[in-house]
Amino acid sequence: MTVNEQPAANYDTPWKEALQQYFEPFLSFFFPKVHTLIDWHQQPESLDKELEQILRLADSGEKVADKLFKVWLLDGKITWVLIHVEVQSQYKSGFAKRIYQYSYRAFDLYEQPVISLAVLGDKRATWRPRHYGYALGGCKLKLKFPIVKLLDYQAKWQDLEESTNPFAIMTMAHLTTMMTRDQPQKRQQGKWDLVRKLLEKGYDQEDIRKLFRVVDWMMTLPEELQQSFEEQLNRYQQERQMPLLSHMEVRGMQRGIKQGTVQTAHEWLLEVLTMRFEVVPPEVIEAINQIEDVSVLKQLLREAIAISSVVDFQELLSQSQADS
Repeated sequence: MTVNEQPAANYDTPWKEALQQYFEPFLSFFFPKVHTLIDWHQQPESLDKELEQILRLADSGEKVADKLFKVWLLDGKITWVLIHVEVQSQYKSGFAKRIYQYSYRAFDLYEQPVISLAVLGDKRATWRPRHYGYALGGCKLKLKFPIVKLLDYQAKWQDLEESTNPFAIMTMAHLTTMMTRDQPQKRQQGKWDLVRKLLEKGYDQEDIRKLFRVVDWMMTLPEELQQSFEEQLNRYQQERQMPLLSHMEVRGMQRGIKQGTVQTAHEWLLEVLTMRFEVVPPEVIEAINQIEDVSVLKQLLREAIAISSVVDFQELLSQSQADS
């Protein structure tokens, strides 16, 4: 792939990851009226299996970045919050119908009231589906749902730059990615500007790692420009003596693993875990050293950069061993 051949942007995975990691800031940033209804002293539950069942029954055939959460309201009631992220760049005539289908499927299957919310990340300024319904023979049905249009935030760019909410970063990344399609050099510059802001906003290292991960996933670059970006980031960190383990360093390790041995992969994975958590339990070291599949080790290396704790990594390691 040459400098001018730009890989397709990845919107779905970064949005799903950001929603999973930052659900409360998401509602605070985009849907404050819903945010104020929820008792945040009770931890929301992500309902991935339930959402999978709903999507399978709805069978829309669409690739979506949707999430479903169980929350407790201030009045003590349990409610489900169904979030739809539409990242297509063209008009979708069936989008409102899809939201209605998901909503009634959730209610039908689990008999839970559902709040449906939609984030529209397309370029068409006039496309703002807010309701679905029909009337026939005296029967009338209508679902009205709140939306946000990411395109509207272009006029609020300074506010985005000043905000410390993670979804200000997500919104800037999405808009910059969308507006630099077929312009890889401009995207590289936009990616660097955004990552530099991320490093300078005062986030703790864990949040920097998580947010960097989603920005890097979304703002895809040709390999040559990506390497140039990585070099620029590493110089920036060295000049400021920032002890941040970056995704760039992990990529470099992965390139080395591809050319190296299983033993090299073991060593680098353990080095990452030691840098992150200082102490790595002996049983984790033993389990890692028993893995002979380089592709598995590369995947674990990718996960090690952003995972929250050694305990979570142990669970991931157990799952990986069970699947092999």
